[in-house]
Amino acid sequence: MTNKFCVLALFMCLMVSSAAAQGSFTNCTAAFLNGRLVVNEYSPEGKCMIDSTAQGMLTVSPATYENNVWKASYPAEFMIAIRDKNTGTLCMFSDKKIKKVDISKVLAKCRKGDHIVLLTMDEHLALPHNEILIQ
Repeated sequence: MTNKFCVLALFMCLMVSSAAAQGSFTNCTAAFLNGRLVVNEYSPEGKCMIDSTAQGMLTVSPATYENNVWKASYPAEFMIAIRDKNTGTLCMFSDKKIKKVDISKVLAKCRKGDHIVLLTMDEHLALPHNEILIQ
């Protein structure tokens, strides 16, 4: 199972790096909550979900896989929007670039079924799992 994740992650990074000729999306990134990967599996089938009572710091970072654990390399700048469950409308959470945010502040503006949408600020950072479902 672990080898499958490694192969899929490598495949995703290779796919992303094929865009290097265009200069965009050359590094794989992921969302982390308290230093732990938010997506349940780093593959095309991966899903990002958090409980409506989650606590801690949300970051976006290039992801590395070492010793069977995904690790954040460094905090990257990002912005947050919230996708309304009922209408699909996107609303900006903040108009400022951030490197980390207390998830409880974001969740205070969300309802179950909404999505937190993460927007990267660096065209070299691919973020394939950029929507987090609130359960």
